[in-house]
Amino acid sequence: MGIIQVNNIKLYAFHGCLDEEAKIGSEYRVDVEVKADLKKSAKTDKLADTVDYVHLNHIVKEEMAIRSQLLEEVAQRILNRFLKELRKIKSAKVSVSKINPPIGGNVDEVVIILTKKR
Repeated sequence: MGIIQVNNIKLYAFHGCLDEEAKIGSEYRVDVEVKADLKKSAKTDKLADTVDYVHLNHIVKEEMAIRSQLLEEVAQRILNRFLKELRKIKSAKVSVSKINPPIGGNVDEVVIILTKKR
């Protein structure tokens, strides 16, 4: 078993419960970790034998572009697509961070972390 991580995917999106968040948006960071059997790809050096991290990034960007009120819903959609589209993945973890959330305090970020197994 091996791990592939794609860290610090920076995006601008329009998630949140407040009307202002739908209009002005905010900065987000997404980190993903997937577990898969990487023994074959380590030997063959073939992209077809591994989990393509370009595809992981593509899914994150597409799902982050769909407005949601809750980060939990966005993270769940990302996980669902990972396991649906990338059959080699055994399990995945997604962290969605809202940078400088509008929560009435000096907070750097709010992070939602979800995991899913096949």
